[in-house]
Amino acid sequence: MNRQSFSTMWRTLVTAGSLLLLSACATGPTVRSDQAPDANLANYQTFGFMTELATDRGGYTSLVTQHLKAAVTAEMTARGYRFSEESPQLLVNFNSNVEQRTDIRTTTSTALAPYSYYHYRRGFYSPFPYYQKEVETVRYKIGTVNIDVVDAARKQLVWEGVAEGVLKRQDLEEPRQAMAQVVANIFDKFPQPRR
Repeated sequence: MNRQSFSTMWRTLVTAGSLLLLSACATGPTVRSDQAPDANLANYQTFGFMTELATDRGGYTSLVTQHLKAAVTAEMTARGYRFSEESPQLLVNFNSNVEQRTDIRTTTSTALAPYSYYHYRRGFYSPFPYYQKEVETVRYKIGTVNIDVVDAARKQLVWEGVAEGVLKRQDLEEPRQAMAQVVANIFDKFPQPRR
């Protein structure tokens, strides 16, 4: 195997591995949750939203806020909670962030062919090989949604759900549906089941 063939084979393997890793990430968001140890969410009956939600900017209610409110309301009422604007026992807050990320991956490999004269040294010691670097740039979007459920009387966080994952293009084209799905994924971890 000549040096050119080895380099091409190595590049192909690195690219295939990267694509497999990215496709594994794209299968859905990573969802995690946490609950205050002394909180029994079955003891609450009503919910509302914080006065200033984290997704609102500039003094007005954003479209993201409207989509998240609708999705959270559907999930909370499905679990037996009633919406109350005047005196909710639980207050819900949420935040959403989408950012562009870039990973630059550098792979260093030896320019020596794997079956060259010095192959017998591999793993024990090596000659003075020439090293080459291959650089790959991967751009992707990450979306994160946090949902906080707060005991209104004690002003204490009692439950938190977080979804992190790769955002697909169709999610940006249908944001209401995408938000509803993400919120449903988060509420799958909620301690009170749907009724």
